[in-house]
Amino acid sequence: MRCPYCQHNDSKVIDTTHDIHGGIRRRRECLGCGQRFSSYERPILSTPLIVKQDGAREEFDREKLARGIRISCAKRPVSAADIERLVGQVESELQRMGKAEVSSRVVGDMVIDGLKELDQIAYIRYAIVYLRLADLRALRHEIDRLLEG
Repeated sequence: MRCPYCQHNDSKVIDTTHDIHGGIRRRRECLGCGQRFSSYERPILSTPLIVKQDGAREEFDREKLARGIRISCAKRPVSAADIERLVGQVESELQRMGKAEVSSRVVGDMVIDGLKELDQIAYIRYAIVYLRLADLRALRHEIDRLLEG
């Protein structure tokens, strides 16, 4: 592992912990400069191609998904760990499906279900875009459904 401080190629592992996101966190010490830093490892499993509504296909992008969820959760009491956990759940479920291609609608449904449990305001923000709530009546209907459930 290359040191982020001095770029030396050798380091020793001081501590290893299993991360809640399905990876491994390693605390390291550079053998060149003595600085300590952390590294994270997570298995690379194949995820399906995402088929967009217009038929275009793109690779699953974990960061793009996280960015969209973060926008919905902006200024809400939702921790970064909660967002990361939701992204990890979606990614894991896609991998478990074992399909070569999955509709973007499936991914959106997973996110919206996760946000509904995580934070209702974040859910509504995401739903406005995802469900294409075009006017206040549609928005009110969705809020009423949320309050009933």
